[in-house]
Amino acid sequence: MSSPILYISLLAVYFVFLVLVGFITQKGTKSSSDYLIGGRRIGAMVSSFSFVAAYFSSVVIIGGGAFGYLYGLSTLWVAAINVLLGCFLAWVVLGKKTRELTARYNAVTLPDFFAKRYQIPFARVFVSIVICLFLIVYNVSILKGLGDTFHVLLEIPYMWGVILSGLIVLIYVSFGGYLAVVWTGFIQAIIMGTGLVLLLTNTLRATGGMSAGVRALNAINEGLVQTPGIWGFPGLLSYILIVSFGVWGMPQMLARFYSIKDNKAIRWGTVFATVGGAMAFIPYLTGAFARIQFPDLANADQAIPMMVNEFMPPLAIAIFFVGVIAAGMSTFSSVLIISSGAMVRDLLKKSFSIQLSEKKEIRWSMMTNMIVGLISILLALNPPGLVLTLTAFSWAIIASTCLAPFLLGLYWNGTTRTGVICSMIGGFVISLTWMLLGQPFGLHGFIPGVASSFLLLTVVSWLTKDKVSIAFEGY
Repeated sequence: MSSPILYISLLAVYFVFLVLVGFITQKGTKSSSDYLIGGRRIGAMVSSFSFVAAYFSSVVIIGGGAFGYLYGLSTLWVAAINVLLGCFLAWVVLGKKTRELTARYNAVTLPDFFAKRYQIPFARVFVSIVICLFLIVYNVSILKGLGDTFHVLLEIPYMWGVILSGLIVLIYVSFGGYLAVVWTGFIQAIIMGTGLVLLLTNTLRATGGMSAGVRALNAINEGLVQTPGIWGFPGLLSYILIVSFGVWGMPQMLARFYSIKDNKAIRWGTVFATVGGAMAFIPYLTGAFARIQFPDLANADQAIPMMVNEFMPPLAIAIFFVGVIAAGMSTFSSVLIISSGAMVRDLLKKSFSIQLSEKKEIRWSMMTNMIVGLISILLALNPPGLVLTLTAFSWAIIASTCLAPFLLGLYWNGTTRTGVICSMIGGFVISLTWMLLGQPFGLHGFIPGVASSFLLLTVVSWLTKDKVSIAFEGY
């Protein structure tokens, strides 16, 4: 069997499987809670592996490889902190509290949690709009990674790679909802991990081992093997915080804590997510070694696909190819379900008081998935930047708006309504303005945005009196 036929055959089987999952899980979707968070009955392994798949996806596989290509081995620090801060500590600090409080408030989305925790209708509207707008930017980065992979490995035009992968996701997410998202994410994490192990094995074989690879990079530029190296501390620190601590404020990641079935599942999920998260090292390392083999790539996002195409046997390429597509689709599907929840449940039903039955809310969510997905596909046909750059931009805005009110809202009774509003608006404005000004001092907008959000929330809360206790129930 020739290589293109092998790739297409495996991909076709995989796509059929995804669509079947969408139709099968639709049978278990009886309410809007089922559609958005799986009825809070998802087990530890499925929750944690889908968390890993949604976290790393094609953004880290393709985008992380691009940054490894550009900046060298210092990017391994990004992977290390991803595992420690983005996986292990995120589950330890956020998991149990998020599960308990969202269940107490009967909140199934992040904007809904803010509105009920703080009794602020404005928070539901503002956060919903931020999520809807900037998760579309994130979608574009995911689809760009998928399009680049199709183009290099199958020589399919970038445009058709984006359209094909995007439409398949729209089908299974629209029908199956969150249950389809987590179950496909579980399978996608396994495929993604297998593909990355094959990539690492063949990369080390091609470069003559780890030591030989480091020596070759050092010969090109000493900064490629040093920390912070040619990247510099401002850039390295910014991206470490964005893609590690930023996860704590991203609604598609927090949904795993909303939906997991109990505290025992959270404890086991912490272990599974940490172990699975270790796969993040591979794209950065492989991307750095790609600099040895392909020193003059015009598009760094093609570093990983080029390594795969050049040094892996056909069957391994096919598995990796499906793994990258699976990874991107997992994140894209997670983002879609969050976007539809924000638009339909939070904006239309809760904020604008449009009367929707359970069945009608599900139908409207399906339609919203389609609309948001199609907009993302259209924008991804002519994307404005590198995969990881787009990701960092969207994560910075959303985290600057949501992270401080969410984290302190779980643990601190001293938060006030005024403090929350100032924190959300201030973090959003400062992060966006900082990036529009060209990131002064080399710091990404995430750092001043999140820092100002925490500062405003604590200072204004100390100065104002309109506190809302965590014990408040119902809204």
